[in-house]
Amino acid sequence: REEWAMARMGDIFVNRIPAEAEQRFEAALGDAEMYIAEYNIMMGHLLTEDGRRLFPADMVLLSHWNLRDELKACYADKQNGTEKQEMIVKVMERIINQDIPKAVINNPDYDWSPWSNKVTKEGTPADASSESDRRYQLILNIFKAHQEIDKFCPGMNSAILRRFSWEMEIAQPEVEQLFDTYMRSPQLKQIASLISKRLGRDLRPYDIWYDGFKSRSNIPEELLTAKTSALYPDPAAFKAGLPGIMVRLGWTPERAEYITSKIVVDPARGSGHAAGAAMKGAVSHLRTRISDKGMDYKGYNIAVHEFGHNVEQTISMYDVDYYMMNGVPNTACTEAMAYVFQSRDLALLGIKDDNPEKMKMETLDAAWALMEIMGVGMVEMRVWKWLYENPQATAAQLKEKMTGTAVEVWNEYFAPVIGIKDTPLLAIYSHMVNTPLYLPNYSYGHIIDFQVEGYLMGKNLTGELDRIFKQGRLTPQQWMMGAVGSRISTQPMLEAVEEALK
Repeated sequence: REEWAMARMGDIFVNRIPAEAEQRFEAALGDAEMYIAEYNIMMGHLLTEDGRRLFPADMVLLSHWNLRDELKACYADKQNGTEKQEMIVKVMERIINQDIPKAVINNPDYDWSPWSNKVTKEGTPADASSESDRRYQLILNIFKAHQEIDKFCPGMNSAILRRFSWEMEIAQPEVEQLFDTYMRSPQLKQIASLISKRLGRDLRPYDIWYDGFKSRSNIPEELLTAKTSALYPDPAAFKAGLPGIMVRLGWTPERAEYITSKIVVDPARGSGHAAGAAMKGAVSHLRTRISDKGMDYKGYNIAVHEFGHNVEQTISMYDVDYYMMNGVPNTACTEAMAYVFQSRDLALLGIKDDNPEKMKMETLDAAWALMEIMGVGMVEMRVWKWLYENPQATAAQLKEKMTGTAVEVWNEYFAPVIGIKDTPLLAIYSHMVNTPLYLPNYSYGHIIDFQVEGYLMGKNLTGELDRIFKQGRLTPQQWMMGAVGSRISTQPMLEAVEEALK
């Protein structure tokens, strides 16, 4: 352990990047973060072509997270669900193609029909001019800032190398090979066939977000929101409820109080976020959206995920043997631990799922979600390789490449499964703008989560999580061997899918 700690201390001094280059990079990231944090769509102001409003007047959804989550929630709406989903997809396509009218972003003064792209204000036609490729210019600005840093990192002289070999400690070609192999798995076609039967129709592109394997898919979201908003009317109420959440998961009241005393809850302008303490004595921050009406279910679901991060961050800071070993090997590992919490969100609300098929449903859901998140990760990896091959690219050229690559990846992996070609939907993720090359961590997080959940079955949940978190920042495979006794692999999931499909 002492040698591991010494090695981690040495990692600090590998690169020496001038403050000016770091500041330009942080400024580019900050601009992108602010852009995404305010990218709200006023759903109550969306109009069908015949002038109808499908969504509540006060519904405001952040792109892409809330748009995607609302699309998922619409599977439980047997009356207007499909029409709402088609409208959300059209909004996503407008964002990707950057022909969304600038006036309707984060602005409740205008009505907008996504199909015709017409904008009106109090019934009068209004300016429908677009964003003019701003989304892609922000990505380009981050790329240019990375190029400055590249000069001072001789061993890791690209953002791709630093993100994968340095931060993830898994080489990018290895990541790409894993994604390619998994997305060609024949089991995915079988899951698609099952989803089609359950829906009673042919699949549509947005069914990559099919949510029908989850218990909550049959519960109207309004009922869940009524429960969460009553429990957590403001950030202070959620903070006060954290010890109870930990106790319901199995920690003792004393242990729960010890950990949650080191976590604070803040309202978020954007989506959810968890920021860990950088030293003992400091606190972790949990951020999620809470309106003046209280925490809705979407915010609660995200908050439970972020709380999982905070618990890991606190234990792996305060309870490791050497300070230099604090944390986990990479972002994928902490994402996996956050999924362990998030998957129990309904149980934490006192909603029990007595379905005898529950485990099979969770397996199918995990396998389907992994295909989707690997797809968006593959798009981004290919685009960033292209950026390094075409460093003089303009925002317009980047937009063309991003949308073209999204279609290319879709046609290669998803069209054989879904049965429809030529959709750019995989380019909608906001991470591509404000945290480039982060997405592959989610895929590894899903894989690790599945293996960890399999290992935890029948064991003391909280005791095992404490033990796993206390390992600290080993390398990913070493950490995984210590956590569950096996290397990171999709094979356990595919074997479980085979069994579930039988």
